[in-house]
Amino acid sequence: MNAGKLREDFPVLQKKTNGKQIIYFDSACMSLKPRQVIKKMNESYEDYTACAGRSAHQFGSKVTEEYEAARENIAKFIGSKKEEVIFTRNTTEGINLVANSLDLKKGDTVLTTDREHNSNLIPWQVLAERIGIKHKIVFSKKDMTFDLENFKKSLDKTVKLVSFVHSSNLDGYSLPVKEIIKISHENGSLVMLDGAQSMPHKKLSMKDLDVDFFTFSGHKMLGPYGTGVLFGKFHLLEKMSTFIVGGETVENTTYEKHWFLKPPHKFEAGLQNYSGMIGLSAACEYLDKVGKEGIQKHEIELNEIITRGVDEMEGVTILGPHQPEMRGGVISFVVDKMNFHDVALILDKNANIMIRSGQHCVHSWFNAHKIQGSARASLYLYNTKDEAEIFVEELSKTIKLR
Repeated sequence: MNAGKLREDFPVLQKKTNGKQIIYFDSACMSLKPRQVIKKMNESYEDYTACAGRSAHQFGSKVTEEYEAARENIAKFIGSKKEEVIFTRNTTEGINLVANSLDLKKGDTVLTTDREHNSNLIPWQVLAERIGIKHKIVFSKKDMTFDLENFKKSLDKTVKLVSFVHSSNLDGYSLPVKEIIKISHENGSLVMLDGAQSMPHKKLSMKDLDVDFFTFSGHKMLGPYGTGVLFGKFHLLEKMSTFIVGGETVENTTYEKHWFLKPPHKFEAGLQNYSGMIGLSAACEYLDKVGKEGIQKHEIELNEIITRGVDEMEGVTILGPHQPEMRGGVISFVVDKMNFHDVALILDKNANIMIRSGQHCVHSWFNAHKIQGSARASLYLYNTKDEAEIFVEELSKTIKLR
């Protein structure tokens, strides 16, 4: 994989600030967009702006064709059937859709881990308050790896859903999901994975994983804002109730009754983000062309450079497992006697290096460990070894300002 060559596809990387090239290390929050995605989105606005599935004229026919082709392309990208691909705004909406449609009842248990994004924590807390489900946490080992034995002990016949993050945005660590899915199914439990941080980087097949639900966001994988996907096994989607209802979810209505469409359409109420999903399809094509195996290998190589550099700095601690290959493209760290926001702001001001700082929507983990927050560098296919080395150099300079 030639990161230097790929950078030519990203218009924002051709720009400079204060005469310096920007170094964008915040892709776990938001990835940059290649011109191929931007062009495809603009094409939909410029050439066939219309309502899909409603208008029979040539523009309506064209946008319907492109929109459903996007669904088919994304289904192929994730190894599923197109009827199992529900378009959402983001991972958060996908999780909430399942939470509100799965017909969980009082006394049913939902398991999550101790490192969940708020999007896979709050819906279960709300359901616990609203209808009386039980929400239980599976805690990690001391080295921040997944505790499989603790997980097995947490399973019983009340566990209706295991809802785990696949790759953590906190530290980049990926759970052993194949084992988790197998063990859960043997217990009679369904499994949903939050794939916001895994789908952009790992080659995944829903069929091979045998996962029941999987949700991810487009904006973290070169796609547009406000796009996402919920995968669900078709026989489960058929049984599930709807979450948001209205136009486009029904075949017909009277003043007294309604008849819902089959999945996925019964879950996609109202006018949809046609250009966004067409753009997300283009992002999938781009990632397929580059190859996720190469992307993952490249990110680990960059992480190795940064980890070696950080290891030589006094008073800097990396969160999560120390081995770069266990953290993918994420380096989340704490600097002794220095505020995490200050670290990020100084790097941005002095060297145009953009990283994330804060609690990364994993407030629960930081509060439990009595850590105020961290600085986080996150890498992607357009980052280079030169940038990793510059980051190490500039971080070293920054921490000397303590």
